[in-house]
Amino acid sequence: MSTRYRRVLLKISGEALSRDGDFGICRDVLDGLVDEIAEIHELGVGLALVVGGGNFFRGAAAEDMDRVSADHMGMLATVINGLALQEALERRNVETRVLSALEMRQVAEPFLRRRALRHLERGRIVILAAGTGNPYFTTDTAAALRAMEVKAEVLLKATKVDGVYTADPVKDPSAELLQQIDYLEVVERGLKVMDTTAITLCMENHLPIVVFNIREPGNIRRIILGERIGSLVGPAGD
Repeated sequence: MSTRYRRVLLKISGEALSRDGDFGICRDVLDGLVDEIAEIHELGVGLALVVGGGNFFRGAAAEDMDRVSADHMGMLATVINGLALQEALERRNVETRVLSALEMRQVAEPFLRRRALRHLERGRIVILAAGTGNPYFTTDTAAALRAMEVKAEVLLKATKVDGVYTADPVKDPSAELLQQIDYLEVVERGLKVMDTTAITLCMENHLPIVVFNIREPGNIRRIILGERIGSLVGPAGD
């Protein structure tokens, strides 16, 4: 079966592994997500994952804490989620590697770009944990950076809504879904797609972003096969 993309980076929030924003990991939710990821792998698509840690700890949101310490705690939370994804994938006989930007050799390989590329070339799913390894950078920025480093053709940004709206659809029922929007317009209108650093990285390197609803079963597969799902963020006129 022909696919639109040969290599993608999928950005998942930590909350996507929990049920309705609960703390921790919900096994049923994790298994459903992993089933979809394994299905994409079976299509022969090179797949790298960046997962957040918000179901355990959000460094940037921590109050009365040193920001650097809080961000490092958030990075460790992403490693927990990465290991959970790896375990669930390998139970389905999908060869997976966790590469961490923070060195912890007992549980994950250190992130090296050439090593990540080699794993992808050998047909393994690569989970890129611990963000960029630096405080003050979000996992959105890590996703944009890693997408360029592993030569992904698109960044798939999984969300709880159907795509990019003119306003928060939860707060404003009149908000309209935008099927396509330019990078600069996202920044100028202050739309909460990804943080400004991530959007700028993608714009400067001409990396398209597809924002879609992860809660709709089969959406990842539909995007990979070329269906117009969610919102495309890219250069004007594409």
